[in-house]
Amino acid sequence: MNDEWQNPSDPDEEIIYVSKSELKRDSQESQHLADKILNLSASNLAKIPLDDDVQAAVNVALKIKNKHGAYRRQVNFVGKLLRMRDVEDIQLALSKIENQHLVANQHFHKLEKLRDRIINEGDEAINRLLELHPDMERSKLRQLARQAKKEQTQNKAPKAARQIFQYLKEFIPETK
Repeated sequence: MNDEWQNPSDPDEEIIYVSKSELKRDSQESQHLADKILNLSASNLAKIPLDDDVQAAVNVALKIKNKHGAYRRQVNFVGKLLRMRDVEDIQLALSKIENQHLVANQHFHKLEKLRDRIINEGDEAINRLLELHPDMERSKLRQLARQAKKEQTQNKAPKAARQIFQYLKEFIPETK
């Protein structure tokens, strides 16, 4: 007998066995990703890098009014299409969209700390700020800092502190 018939595979090839459970987990991950994509707003959906086939399937799913049988089958189809593709870019875009509020909160807190430093430290903090952002007005910042300090000592509403925050927000953009 011929040895080729008994061992048809190349001896240098490694066979990788994938368990049924692993296939099922991959399938569920793809379905979950499809659900996330289909629940995005139109503006956020435009930020997701989808190829033509997946985009067409997503558009069909979004047009389905009945959210039972037909919709579920279309979601399954989108998940199946995603399983056959590298979804790393899609997941990265989704995580950016999901974490937008965290980035905005971090920027908000950074501006609050900067405002508090300007009020408490005065000219020293203003000079450091102007080194980073020379287009800001020193006189306006100094005047607002003095007013905010005065409001603090008199226990008045922090109107000047809010103005400083708005001024900082105007000149220091949120990094993306």
